[in-house]
Amino acid sequence: QVQLVESGGGLVQAGGSLRLSCAASGRTFGSYAMAWFRQAPGKEREFVAGVSWSGSSPYYADSMKGRFSIFKDNSKNTLYLDMNSLKPEDTAVYYCAADLTGRCNSVHTWGCSWGQGTQVTVSS
Repeated sequence: QVQLVESGGGLVQAGGSLRLSCAASGRTFGSYAMAWFRQAPGKEREFVAGVSWSGSSPYYADSMKGRFSIFKDNSKNTLYLDMNSLKPEDTAVYYCAADLTGRCNSVHTWGCSWGQGTQVTVSS
């Protein structure tokens, strides 16, 4: 099993930046892929970005490409999401997820192990 704790959310103006962190414990951090998802009020949870177990091969949802950057630091047991040029429509609760099943990615979410989420609010 794995325990995930997100941090770094907050209130930011449009055009600003934030760095989210996700501290992991439990299973060896370098043994599984991870991802970020988000859920806005009244909407379904959506995929934001993912990265392989080694930290290589990041991939993004189309609307986040060029603005968001995912980074997995296996030496610190921490996953990061750098968010730049934030827009009001980026307002959501952001969740990190561990893929212990091979079914936690841009297509599947039923295999995800979730953190509790961190709120990001972008004001216009």
